[in-house]
Amino acid sequence: MGHNGKARGARHGGKVWAAGAVALAAAVAGPVPYAQAEQTEQGGPVARAGQAEQAGQTERRGYGASSPERGVLGAGDGWASEGTGTTGGSAAVASRVLTVSTWEEFRAALALPGTEPRIVRVMGTLDATAAGCAAFEEPGYDFGAYLAAYDPEVWGYEKEVSGPQEDLRAASAARQGQAIKVKVPANTTIVGVGRSAGITGGSLQITGVDNVIVRNLTLESPLDCFPQWDPTDGVTGAWNSEYDSMVVYGSTHVWIDHNTFTDGAHPDSSLPSYYGELYQRHDGELDIVRGADLVTASWNVFADHDKTLMIGNSDSAGATDRGKLRVTLHHNLFRNVVERAPRVRFGKVDAYNNHFVVPGSAYAYSLGIGQESQLVAEKNAFTLAEGVPAGKILKKWKDAPVTTSGNFVNGRAVDLLAVHNAEFPGEVLRADAGWTPTLRVRVDRPQAVPGLVGHRAGAGRALR
Repeated sequence: MGHNGKARGARHGGKVWAAGAVALAAAVAGPVPYAQAEQTEQGGPVARAGQAEQAGQTERRGYGASSPERGVLGAGDGWASEGTGTTGGSAAVASRVLTVSTWEEFRAALALPGTEPRIVRVMGTLDATAAGCAAFEEPGYDFGAYLAAYDPEVWGYEKEVSGPQEDLRAASAARQGQAIKVKVPANTTIVGVGRSAGITGGSLQITGVDNVIVRNLTLESPLDCFPQWDPTDGVTGAWNSEYDSMVVYGSTHVWIDHNTFTDGAHPDSSLPSYYGELYQRHDGELDIVRGADLVTASWNVFADHDKTLMIGNSDSAGATDRGKLRVTLHHNLFRNVVERAPRVRFGKVDAYNNHFVVPGSAYAYSLGIGQESQLVAEKNAFTLAEGVPAGKILKKWKDAPVTTSGNFVNGRAVDLLAVHNAEFPGEVLRADAGWTPTLRVRVDRPQAVPGLVGHRAGAGRALR
């Protein structure tokens, strides 16, 4: 996956596509052109089509222009500002600004032909699985029969499951995947309108494209209807699920800003157990993988999740990932996150001014140091529950250098590397990631980070 040459050209001009968008939108009774939308945003009227088109010519300053959907990433704001920067669909003409209020309309808006800039405005909550899991089941699939067939007392732990029920489970899972995954094209801005916009059960696939912005959405993690039992996973087997809320795969110049990632109504604590193991129905919240590059994630909330944010998904992916996976994470809140905040392989990752609120139970680690990673973690704030040692903040997966400086734990300056190496002498990490981040427009004192992030991060907060 690499740069989309057509997308790059579309960002800076080219032929305007219009009539097809309106025709397809009308055919599916779906996305409403911006000119027709009679909505309000943050308590004020939304600009009409002429104003929206004119806004595309407005001088960009800092976080954006005259309205949130026209916002662009400011110069110097993390890796996504490198080179041509990230403008998403900010230059969209009126006919390419669409307002959606259902999952079907959303899919239609993103499927419109062409790579000319587009803006998709999300009203309310879009439910990708409103019909329920039964809608995806292949005839003959029966969960009770699945449990009976692969009970470890019958099947054992030595081989992976196979047979009719596993085949039907896989086919059902494929149907769910087709329904809830949606590809985001190049030169696109997706923005929630107001304080309650979001997506439940959907998976945004930003795959092999350039120049995408996603802002102001509450993304409730997809709930896998058909997790797979793997008796060979660990000593006692495990249930494995699919579907991340958002995947950046082989894409470049992506800005993820002011979103809330959450398990919503289905936290892990609400899930049952089978064969003595948690029936895990969640995967990650955000994955940045397979040659993805130049990504900035700012002012987001990642909440109440297990495996949260992965940068690089395989130690063997050096051919695609080496020299890429450059990601900036700043002013994000990681609240009650068990692990992967983030876990890093290969990439040069700059994590600064984030607030980590660490739970007292089930906590594994926050910052995972993996294969050939070069993580810089500076001026972050950590609020640890009583009894959680600061040495657990870092986790060594593979030998790689890491830079940690200016971080505060429970209001006090702490050398994260030193305390980790002292508490885990069998997993000593090396200092100095070997590079110095320069793409930072605002660096706050770590003591101020909890208050700033707590008041301003996440969906429903004012966009600038």
